[in-house]
Amino acid sequence: MSFFKNKSSQNSQVNESEQLTNDINKNIQMIHKHLCQTEDFKTKHMTFNNKKCAILFLDSMVNKENLQSNVIGPIIEMKSREIESVVKATELNFSSEISEVGTRLLEGFCTILLENDAIAKSVFVGEIAMRSIEEPANERSITSSHDGFVENLSTNILLLRKRIKSPQLKVKYFTFGKISNTRVSMVFLEKLANKKNIEEIERRITSMEVDQLLSSGEVEQYIEDNPYSMFPQMLTTERPDRATSYLMEGKIVLIVDGDPRILIVPITFFAFYQSPDDYNTRWQISTFFRFIRFLSFIISISLPAIYIAIVSFHSEQLPIGILYSIKVSLEYVPFPPLLEAFAMQIILELLKEASIRLPTPIAQTIGIVGGLVIGTAVVQANLVSNTMIVVIGLTAIASFVAPISGMGTSARLLGFPVMIAASCFGFFG
Repeated sequence: MSFFKNKSSQNSQVNESEQLTNDINKNIQMIHKHLCQTEDFKTKHMTFNNKKCAILFLDSMVNKENLQSNVIGPIIEMKSREIESVVKATELNFSSEISEVGTRLLEGFCTILLENDAIAKSVFVGEIAMRSIEEPANERSITSSHDGFVENLSTNILLLRKRIKSPQLKVKYFTFGKISNTRVSMVFLEKLANKKNIEEIERRITSMEVDQLLSSGEVEQYIEDNPYSMFPQMLTTERPDRATSYLMEGKIVLIVDGDPRILIVPITFFAFYQSPDDYNTRWQISTFFRFIRFLSFIISISLPAIYIAIVSFHSEQLPIGILYSIKVSLEYVPFPPLLEAFAMQIILELLKEASIRLPTPIAQTIGIVGGLVIGTAVVQANLVSNTMIVVIGLTAIASFVAPISGMGTSARLLGFPVMIAASCFGFFG
């Protein structure tokens, strides 16, 4: 196995450093071979300045109208000028390496080869297909803007530059993935961002060695401080207004081509419970709702554990009326409170996952069935007490209050060890 691995790696190194020659036919063959003889590789042979000319492109990656109007048409009409001044190009690149030419073709360029010329000219004629700009479905806002990031890197940077028309807004590009060749951009304000933070993030990004990079979540896992922490360590958002506000605070934005979710670093805990609406309302109102969100975080972690501790160890802390109601609901339940809470929390997660994966009409039905039918059935069957249903329901609502869904999920998961501690040690746990 090692013999074949070493041999293949040596061949790949030779291919990557292979150079173009003055033989146009040999160049076409080498480029086609570099692309593994793919069948969407197209070649158009022409004559320019009494020389053989070949235009290479991938049929699936180019816009035919741009190719005809910007490259093929001008070459046919003008035969006595330099090729650089004939083609209509917003981006023109020169290269003599086979691997670089192949990379350009995969990015939507067409390559022009001339007889007795070992330099390839690549012109961008790519097809830029993307969905329209619309508000993110999972980050709704009442008083803020209603646009969101999309899967195109250039469009996402445009959305930031529309809001920050400053020469200090700096963009740095990186390319990762030996197979995917994914572009990642780091955006920050030159005089506001901390230089040490910029250098550290750039160091961590450039140290990444991956075969493929498809999403911002992968970048987060590679460069975060504590990989074993349940809490998110970078703010993920699809809202340009949120990203802009953090750029103005000196934060750094990481954008991955092909992913509408961007990363904001460095970040604090309180940022996960801030909403764009907070900046568009009176300070008294925004302060009140922020307090509600922080309270929801505490409730989502500790409410089931508090209930378990009271029922198991500290029932004397409750008034007689409430204690009597709880005892009556627990009289015919055969399971301990910890098992009740675990079962209901797991059922809640199952319903949430099912509603996410299923189509919207069916997901709504699942929510109704899960919330009403199953909840009523388990209570009538004396499998779970009424009070536990109320506690788990309040816990679920509190966890969904978080503006960033990842924080709500982390809070619910952290509730499991807290419930175990409460069942063993009461309030001390």
